[in-house]
Amino acid sequence: MFLRLLYFGFQIYCFIFRPIRMGVRVMMIQDDKVWLVRQTYMPGWFMPGGGVKRGETLEQATRREAKEETGAELAELKLLGAYTNLAEWKTDHNVVFICHEFEFKGKPDAEIAELRAFALNELPKGLWPGHRRRLQEYQSGAVPQFGEW
Repeated sequence: MFLRLLYFGFQIYCFIFRPIRMGVRVMMIQDDKVWLVRQTYMPGWFMPGGGVKRGETLEQATRREAKEETGAELAELKLLGAYTNLAEWKTDHNVVFICHEFEFKGKPDAEIAELRAFALNELPKGLWPGHRRRLQEYQSGAVPQFGEW
């Protein structure tokens, strides 16, 4: 409950100050399955990821977020694209990477309610639209390198 209130406060902050934010997401795909997370403070399924911290590279942020949200250590990352999200009174830029080799060496942190692998052709209900779009584009082989989230 506290995390939901905190997130609501953050939405109000975004409405008032309109910050420009940079985030990362990673498609963790092995054996035609993608690993997704469900957070404790928001409904639905997401690719692991989050905000880039000051002094952190995009690669460092991607590896940190994957470890925090899934417990995985990522091998080689490949850049998929950069996308803009203007919803909820904010300007977010999401840089998406793909990783086919990873190993789970820990557990998700407390903000993650569930971690699960889904077949690429059976994505879950509740998968957020931008995440669904990117995964469907990946499946079709037609991935734009930039655009709307």
